[in-house]
Amino acid sequence: PISRMGVACCRPANNKKGWHTIVGFGSLLSQASAQSSFPSMRNFRLGRLRGWRRVFAHPAAIFFERKIAKMDTKEIASLSIEPSEGGCFTVALFEIPSAEIPEFYEREEEFDIVTVKVEDDSACNNGDAKGPVVHVEGLACARGTDELFLERWGQERFNTKYKANGIDSIWNFKGTILPCRVYLRHCVLAVRKQGKDVLDDFLDNTFLYDRETTVGYVTFS
Repeated sequence: PISRMGVACCRPANNKKGWHTIVGFGSLLSQASAQSSFPSMRNFRLGRLRGWRRVFAHPAAIFFERKIAKMDTKEIASLSIEPSEGGCFTVALFEIPSAEIPEFYEREEEFDIVTVKVEDDSACNNGDAKGPVVHVEGLACARGTDELFLERWGQERFNTKYKANGIDSIWNFKGTILPCRVYLRHCVLAVRKQGKDVLDDFLDNTFLYDRETTVGYVTFS
């Protein structure tokens, strides 16, 4: 993907009344997947997120619910983003109705939903690499804390979704934790539909729990 240099301007996350921008960085990089998750979504396009890192580092309850988690091999990890100086990778941008935001928070229950500033590829001077960079603000699923989860959803939900599956902590998992194989495959298939540049970006700029090993190294080693 092209990284652009130039003067930056910014558009807010809720840039049109009644709509919010969502930032997708895993399976939501596929328009079909985004449409399946958010049937009312509109204006799907790609962008670049800087100052953050994409990492497989926490267990996701949904993998246990769907029986695709493998505790014996610790293939239970899902994706989140976390602040990282110099980090940069391709993301998807799209809008959903404001009325669906509560459902979005419920679906992404373990995350800290944060507002991030993203370079909007579709609005950057019609693809002119020398033109100004246009930013939009969007909501993204960032690394959370166990305390935030408990405050928001309570101990009973934590016990049912995590403790019952042998998980004592969502965000401070001890030892090796690897991507859920089925979910990783879903992500790779999603980004492959966007072309080689986006696929390569995902493989090269998605990290395992050690924050050093990339998904591409694991996939092809």
